[in-house]
Amino acid sequence: MSEIVAKRWASALIDLTKEDESLTSESILQNLKDVSDTFNSSEELKNAINNPSVSVEEKQIVLSKLYQGKISPIIYNFLYVLNLKKRLNIINEIADEYEKETERLNNIVRVDITSAIEIDEDKKQELKSKIENKIHKEIKADWKINNEIIAGLVFDINGTVVDNSIKHKLVELSENIIKNA
Repeated sequence: MSEIVAKRWASALIDLTKEDESLTSESILQNLKDVSDTFNSSEELKNAINNPSVSVEEKQIVLSKLYQGKISPIIYNFLYVLNLKKRLNIINEIADEYEKETERLNNIVRVDITSAIEIDEDKKQELKSKIENKIHKEIKADWKINNEIIAGLVFDINGTVVDNSIKHKLVELSENIIKNA
């Protein structure tokens, strides 16, 4: 449920920021992440934000002391409205959904790439370029190492997994041998 609500708030923020060309999606996202990080770094602050017995006015005083003049006025006002609507508790989800939506609008895809060993930067860039050419989109690659795959690469593109690992090929071979025995 909070994911749906967060998507709506993120979408509203995107619409709001389109009106001001001086703002970039990167700066807005950074402001959102800064706020989210602040909330997450202090258990006391997190408890106060999530506590229904703390009034909207008291929360606004805290927000004012923490952020007024320190973040974009649009984000500050956005926090003010979130506070009024009692939605400050989903700021992490809103930041995540904002990032996903801006990536979608900018034709960017996140790809998790898993290898058995560390890959040097030149090879990473070469692989990234090949993937971008294949899917006709810019990618943000998240590189992982998992020596259990033995060798090869595993790509996860928006939940679609392309497994070119030796482990996967051995499992397939084993299944075929058993099936045909």
